[in-house]
Amino acid sequence: MKTKEYVADLKTKNEEELATALTDAKKELFNLRFQNATNQLDNTSRIKEVKKNIARIQTVITQKRMAK
Repeated sequence: MKTKEYVADLKTKNEEELATALTDAKKELFNLRFQNATNQLDNTSRIKEVKKNIARIQTVITQKRMAK
């Protein structure tokens, strides 16, 4: 999914769905780091991508809270 599409999709979600997405992304990041530490991870660029997605989710959450 492209970045603009992903952010547009995030903006349509409510705060509960964003919180769930944030939790899922953090779990995925943990698992990727664990796989990297045990040399089982083939695509190490996925770690960077997930970190950026977490930041995007947090940004949308902050924007929604400021809009209230």
